Amino acid sequence: MKKITLLLICLIGNFMFSHTINHGNIVLRHWSVQKHHKHIDGTFMMFKNGTVFIEDANNTILKFPLADLSKEDQAFVMKKEDWVKNLNTISTQKQAVIQSIFDYKFWIILFSLLAFGFYIFTISDRKKLKYLYPVLFLGILTSLYSFTKKVMSTTDPAFLTSAFAQFSSTISTTYDANYFYVNSTGIPNHTMMVGISSTGWQQQVPTSKCYINTSHWTIPLNPVIATTPVPVSSSHFLKGAIAMAVNGVPIFNYHTNTGVDSFLDGQLDTYGGHCGRGDDYHYHTAPLHLLTQGQASPTMPIAFGLDGYAVYGNLEPTGATMTALDANHGHNFNGVYHYHGTATAPYMIGNMVGAVTEDANLQIIPQPQGRPIRTEDWTPLSGALITSCVANANNGYNTAYTLSGVPGFATNYTATQAGIYTFQYVTPTGTTSINYNGTALCVVPNLSAENFISIEKNITIFPNPATDILQINVGNAFLENDVQTISIYDLKGSLVSKTSKFTPSLNIKNVSKGTYFVKIQFSNSTVTKKLLVK
Repeated sequence: MKKITLLLICLIGNFMFSHTINHGNIVLRHWSVQKHHKHIDGTFMMFKNGTVFIEDANNTILKFPLADLSKEDQAFVMKKEDWVKNLNTISTQKQAVIQSIFDYKFWIILFSLLAFGFYIFTISDRKKLKYLYPVLFLGILTSLYSFTKKVMSTTDPAFLTSAFAQFSSTISTTYDANYFYVNSTGIPNHTMMVGISSTGWQQQVPTSKCYINTSHWTIPLNPVIATTPVPVSSSHFLKGAIAMAVNGVPIFNYHTNTGVDSFLDGQLDTYGGHCGRGDDYHYHTAPLHLLTQGQASPTMPIAFGLDGYAVYGNLEPTGATMTALDANHGHNFNGVYHYHGTATAPYMIGNMVGAVTEDANLQIIPQPQGRPIRTEDWTPLSGALITSCVANANNGYNTAYTLSGVPGFATNYTATQAGIYTFQYVTPTGTTSINYNGTALCVVPNLSAENFISIEKNITIFPNPATDILQINVGNAFLENDVQTISIYDLKGSLVSKTSKFTPSLNIKNVSKGTYFVKIQFSNSTVTKKLLVK
């Protein structure tokens, strides 16, 4: 009975200590908001784009420009920001350990357990201690585990905008607080369909789709790590896309609905894509050609999973060689998870690390649906080899192929603006024409101005007013590399200083007090910010 009682005491004590301790006793900082001549008590949350976020005693989130705070508070924020940046260069596992070490509750619980263990040791029968050691050890492990934290991430929309920017002539993007949206027609700027084997073509051809406005592609800006990653397998995600390439082409599961590898089965063209039953073009493997053809930066994503996590090529964001991949075909890098594309299965995503919703049709929702134009149930055409697929002058494509080595076959179509599609099925002995009523042709909305505005909002200069050093943040490495010059002009338009390429800080000690304009020149746009020097 005594043994059972001691066991219960240990377990109950461990249960109590493993839960979160009330945060009501956290010491709040006394902040001085000099611009508004007021003081607030709260805890520092984060510093982003020149704005300081503070949580007050009532759990209300307040935000102030850094320059509005006292010099002492500004120094405190920058010190915290440096600490956060250094912490983000440490692996996820190490972050959890460091968080535990610097959490006072960790030490309280650890010493309490040790003291409790010592007490039990002194009053218990030495022969019975062997039963208590495992319980005490389990309690310590459980308590330590309770302090580990999942690493969440928030993706900067300016970063996604820059990743898709090189294809802005054919796609457009926008975003809100929760999602990043991609408008496209699903048609890439490379040759399609050529390379599909003699057993892989299901007689579909590429048609333009209206993935625009409310039917756009949706990428979460606040991805959440799934409790159990769902495998990209022959049992999940067999319909619809799992990711979006930065050229606006959706990427599907590499498994077919029969469970085979679509690439190894010869169903894909030289770019890893083909057309589905709705005559919709899409990839089934990672779009590595965007890197080999120089269409995407080697240190930028080539795609984004519909769970919100980026897909890179064979390099890390820093330019370093890709490190070992986990079972999901990715890894944590500087505290943020991302996938990598490779030439072998699973090619891109092994398991969906981010939480997604899969409907009864085994597809991720939400995602747009491409309405089929043709009503026939086309099947694989054995012996057919596609020799060319080229755009014609009437909003369509001409797809030529041989059949068992015999040339002269083609599936061609044209389309009117109103959505009347005329298909011509060509054989060496004749041509059959069939008309279909489809959706009206659509044009990707020109959101370039909105994109520029969204990028401009993420570019900050601080502190402002400034005295000695001016800090400049343009949002991400892609935009940093695109900076041509940074110039400072006075109110008369006279040039005060100018630097080539991007620099995160400018020495303005020799700049007189007054009002100036900081002009940041990119390759195809200019952003101007007002600066006060005091």
